This record gives sequence, structure tokens and C-alpha cells, in this order.
Amino acid sequence: MSRIGKSPITVASGVTLTQDGQNITVKGPKGELNFTLPDSVTGALDGDTFTVSPVEGAKNAAAMWGMSRTMVANMIEGVVNGFKKELELRGVGYRAQMKGSALSLQLGFSHDIDYTPPAGIKIEAPKPTVVIVSGINKQQVGQVAAEIRSYRKPEPYKGKGVRYVGEYVRQKEGKKK
Repeated sequence: MSRIGKSPITVASGVTLTQDGQNITVKGPKGELNFTLPDSVTGALDGDTFTVSPVEGAKNAAAMWGMSRTMVANMIEGVVNGFKKELELRGVGYRAQMKGSALSLQLGFSHDIDYTPPAGIKIEAPKPTVVIVSGINKQQVGQVAAEIRSYRKPEPYKGKGVRYVGEYVRQKEGKKK
């Protein structure tokens, strides 16, 4: 039994959830998202409550049950409130600035790194050392933030690099004489 999968999802006011077979479409004030349920689970819309249940005898139904419920819940959360990830740059000379819709990063390389976000993702740089990634699709926001972080991951000796706000990087002790 999936504890996550068996809890029902309440559809927020101002959000329309439509189901066409296995296809789920969620429309809200911030936009529209689509998701196709796997064949091993089924969805049922009852008024303003959506429930996901496994198909009897399906091989991977238990694995897909909770994941499908979470995907639909994240879609509803995304079209109502949206998601955001904050990154901070630590290091001498490390900074970020916006060039149109693209993000320009100076991370200690001999060249600047220009990152153009995909459609549906908004990137801001309110301060030279802070980057905010926001959008309605939770997976896409996390993926873009991970790609920006991957240009210069925080290193364990001085802690320089791009990290999530609040991320703890364990410091190692350097060489001794």
C-alpha cells in the first residue's frame, strides 16, 4: 500500500482539472500543464477531488501509484503558486547578470557562460551573487537549477562555486606542512 498514493488530491478553486482517458490537463491562473498517467494506474475525478488507484495485477503498479499522485498534486500546486529555486554564487569574482532573457555567469573561467532558459522558465538575478529560477513545472525548475549549478559545483576546500541557498557544503581540512 502506498501511503502517498491513497490520499486524495483536492483541486484548488480557480483550477480546472480535466481527464481524457489517461491524459490529465490542469489549467490555472499561472498556466496549463499536461501529464499522462502510466497504464498501471487509473485516475478518477469526483467533484473537486482527484484520486489515483493502482490497476489490479499490474507489475509496477505500486511504484507508479505514489509517483502519479505526486505528479498531479505538483501540477495543481504549480499552476496556483509556481515553484522557485534560489542559487547563490560564492567565490571571488563570481557573479551573474541578465543579458536579455539569457543568464550570463562569470565563474572563474576564461570565458563567460551564457545560459538561455527553456520556454516556461523565468530566471532572475536580483543581486550579482543570487540567481532565482522560477516556473510552473517543478521538474523543469529543478532541472534548470541543477544545470546552472553544474557549471561550477561547490568545492570542499574553500566552498567556492554555485550552491542552493541553504545548502550545506562540508569543508575539508587542507594540507598540513
